[in-house]
Amino acid sequence: MAIEKEGLSGAESLAKTRTYGKFRCHNPSCMGRLQPTAGGKHVKCPVCGMEFRVHWIRPDFPRIRGPVWDVNRRIAQEAAAAREAKKSAAKAATKEGK
Repeated sequence: MAIEKEGLSGAESLAKTRTYGKFRCHNPSCMGRLQPTAGGKHVKCPVCGMEFRVHWIRPDFPRIRGPVWDVNRRIAQEAAAAREAKKSAAKAATKEGK
């Protein structure tokens, strides 16, 4: 027998925690909370900087359509360049140590 909390069904208790007008970043290493401006076409994650296209199902109900590719490609290229610079600096340091 299930224990009832506050006399609410499972669907009712879930509906209380639902956040309309917000969603999470689709970057798996981020998952930051995004809240687009009403009617906005794009939203940018304040944590990782990725930008997404937004579609409004209702005036208060946004959904992510997909990433803004040129912004996200630039972020990925900058991250890859930083990794390569770090790798080459570490390689140069080991050569100097020999």
